[in-house]
Amino acid sequence: MTTDAGPFRFGRVALIGRPNVGKSTLLNAMIGTRLSIVTSRPQTTRHRILGVLSRPDAQIAFLDTPGLHGNAKRALNRQLNRVARQVPEEADLLLHVIAGTRWNEDDEDAWKLASLAPVPRLLVVNKVDLLGEKADLLPFAQEIVRERDYAAVHFVAAKRGDGVDALLDDVVRNLPAGEPAYGEDQFTDRSERFLAGELVREQLMRQLGAELPYACAVEIERFEDEPAITRIGAVVWVERDSQKGIVIGAGGSRLKAIGSAARKAMESLLDRRVFLEIHVRVRSAWSDDAAALKQFGYAD
Repeated sequence: MTTDAGPFRFGRVALIGRPNVGKSTLLNAMIGTRLSIVTSRPQTTRHRILGVLSRPDAQIAFLDTPGLHGNAKRALNRQLNRVARQVPEEADLLLHVIAGTRWNEDDEDAWKLASLAPVPRLLVVNKVDLLGEKADLLPFAQEIVRERDYAAVHFVAAKRGDGVDALLDDVVRNLPAGEPAYGEDQFTDRSERFLAGELVREQLMRQLGAELPYACAVEIERFEDEPAITRIGAVVWVERDSQKGIVIGAGGSRLKAIGSAARKAMESLLDRRVFLEIHVRVRSAWSDDAAALKQFGYAD
C-alpha cells in the first residue's frame, strides 16, 4: 500500500513516563478524541489504553500506560508498574513524556526502561505553556539528550494542542511501512462498558480532589442497550466505611454530582441517552488483594 508521500506506515507507539506528566492529555490531543480520562491527580491512568489515529499516510496505534511508581507497596501499584513495563516491548516507537524542565528519579527510571527497547525514542517535553522561563527549555533539553539516545526532542503543550502536529509528523517518519491493523473509524480496542467505568472514576477523582481515597475502584455490573436508552449500573468500591461516606457526601449530594457528570460524559461518548445508577460498597484492602484486582479489571 502506497501513498503520494511514499509507503503507507503502521506502528505501535508507547507513551511512557512518571505519573502526572500529561500522557493521557497528549494521547487525546494526538487522536483527536477524548479517550483516556484526565485529571490533575496522580494515578489517573490505571490500564493499558489503545488509541488509534488513521491518516492518509499512516495508522498509529498509541499505547497509553500508567505512570511508573517508584514506591510500589500495594499489589495495585505493582500491577500498574507491570503494565507500564510490558507495553514498551510491544512498541515500534517510544514517546518518553516529561513535564517542563523537571527531571527526577522517576523520570530517570522511565528513561532506563525506554533505553532497553531496541526502537527509536522521542523525548516529549510537555506543559511548556506553564513555564515562566522559556529560555531554560533548550539548555535543559540539550543536557538531557547529551548522555541519552533520543532520535529527537519535541516541546508541546498538549492541553492546548501546541506542537502536536509536528510531533505526529515525526512519529509517522519513524514508523515502519505496513498495512493498517484497525478499521478507519476505530479509535480504541476498549469496550463501551470499560469506557463507562473510566468516566465514573474520572469524576470521582475530579470532584473529590484531595479527599479522594486512592483505594477506589469502579466496576460496571450492568450495561444494557435498549432502543432508546442505555442502562448502566456501576459500583464504586472503597476500602473503609469512612471512605464510603466521603464518596456519598451529605445526603448523597457528592454521589449525585458524580453520577450526573459521569452520565453526561457517557451520553457524549456513546451518542445516546444513558440511565446511570451508582452504588458504593466496601471491600477491605482490595488494592492489596489479587482476587479483587482481577475482579475489578486490573489483571490485564
